[in-house]
Amino acid sequence: MKKSLFTVEHTRQLTADTYEMILSGDTSAITAPGQFVNLDLPGHFLRRPISISSYMAGSPEDLISIVFEVRGEGTAWLAERQEGEDLDVLGFAGNGFPIKPTDRCLLVGGGIGIPPMRGCAQHTMGKSTAILAGRNADKIILKNCFEEECAKVLVATDDGSMGY
Repeated sequence: MKKSLFTVEHTRQLTADTYEMILSGDTSAITAPGQFVNLDLPGHFLRRPISISSYMAGSPEDLISIVFEVRGEGTAWLAERQEGEDLDVLGFAGNGFPIKPTDRCLLVGGGIGIPPMRGCAQHTMGKSTAILAGRNADKIILKNCFEEECAKVLVATDDGSMGY
């Protein structure tokens, strides 16, 4: 694991409290989908661990996507970062998921557990099935990405607003 600076390329709000942030930096240490980074947030003693949603190494540049919910002062600060700002990143942590591009996987994620499955969907190149779950339709994030990257996508919500 190494410490490096990543630059905010783009941030978009997915729901009222959920954001996706695209960061550029050296992704050469990523070994598998499902790893995470630890972000240094000014004024906070502990780094914030955030799963990598997807990554692209090389052409045209090294990029990672992280998705997070605003839960307190630290993630609220993170959501306010602008394009071109640098973040202190410690990564890449975790073993990730031991899958091969030829695998067909059943990817199951609920709420903020959905984003780490996206890298798996991309890694298996359209052969996997995703089951996305949440309390209600507003908590189903990245559905359009999974529809583009999976053979099949099923959705279930606790309140039935987007299926059972």
